[in-house]
Amino acid sequence: MWLSPFSVALNSPLGTAAGEITDRQGLLVGCSVDGQQGIGEATPLAGWTESYEDCHRTLESIASNDERDGVPELPDPTRRPAAAHAVDLARCDARARRESQPLAALLRHQAEIRGTVPDSVPLNATIGDGDIEATVSAATTAIENGYQWLKLKVGSRTIGSDIERVRAVASGVGERARIRLDANGAWTRAQATRVLKGIADYDIEYLEQPLAADKLDGLAALRGRGTDIAVDESLATHSLTEIIEARTADVVVIKPMAVGGPTRAVQLAVRAREAGLTPVVTTTIDAVIARTAAVHVAAAIPDVTACGLATGSLLESDLAEDPVDISEGRATVPPGDGLCGDGFDTLWDGDSSE
Repeated sequence: MWLSPFSVALNSPLGTAAGEITDRQGLLVGCSVDGQQGIGEATPLAGWTESYEDCHRTLESIASNDERDGVPELPDPTRRPAAAHAVDLARCDARARRESQPLAALLRHQAEIRGTVPDSVPLNATIGDGDIEATVSAATTAIENGYQWLKLKVGSRTIGSDIERVRAVASGVGERARIRLDANGAWTRAQATRVLKGIADYDIEYLEQPLAADKLDGLAALRGRGTDIAVDESLATHSLTEIIEARTADVVVIKPMAVGGPTRAVQLAVRAREAGLTPVVTTTIDAVIARTAAVHVAAAIPDVTACGLATGSLLESDLAEDPVDISEGRATVPPGDGLCGDGFDTLWDGDSSE
């Protein structure tokens, strides 16, 4: 197994719970399975995964203990999810290419899911936290570009302002698109309750992470008020079993990088469905290899709802040309075996630019 560090710049700084970031640091990983090469990506994100340093040390240890052409050991996905993602993806890419099938088909087979892999998956457009005029304009543009789902960022303004923004978008959109809200854990239970009352007449599909990640009881108490409750950050701090048992949510947002790889992401989606939860796949603002894998994860889930995978535009630079075409509110599943046939072969053995 080999690994190679990389860094890709963001178009503009991104604010996170751990502070502002201007670039995404990660590692490429390569391995061979029965002579077939495969590639993976680890792009840690503080608050969601282990640190870059821990991820690097973990992958270095695995590489030093493996033969170059050996199948590497999978790190613990609950403790080192980004490292596990890289290794799992590299192994799955190699196996899918060896078996002459797309990665999504291999993921379905591993999860015992029947059916044909779709050619594309639906996406939601993310609408920022601008004022009413800017928000309505962005929503209108997204619909004109073919999006049928909109995810509106809320939580950084006053409760009253956010309610007015949601009402304005809902009134302007009508039945042309479904609206989702994402508060990123910004509110108290009382504030979230006020928002749910204020938007009750507007058929909002779901409200994502209205409370802090650890407030499982509070999240559960917000359910049944006319708008579904989704969890995102909560899955980084609690297991899916805990979320299900606490009756915390109607929707669960699954980030392959944060849960330990494409194999586990599909397994969690299956478990969520069995428990009556709707799975949604998103990224952690990854480079092109992990983003491509996330599209395959979404395609492996039968009848998947719109996912948050259109994040490549947030990067100023990338590792390779993006094999996923995003148009009319959908992401194509790349043709070819594994991730995208030989599309990433130029990166083999770390041949990437930093």
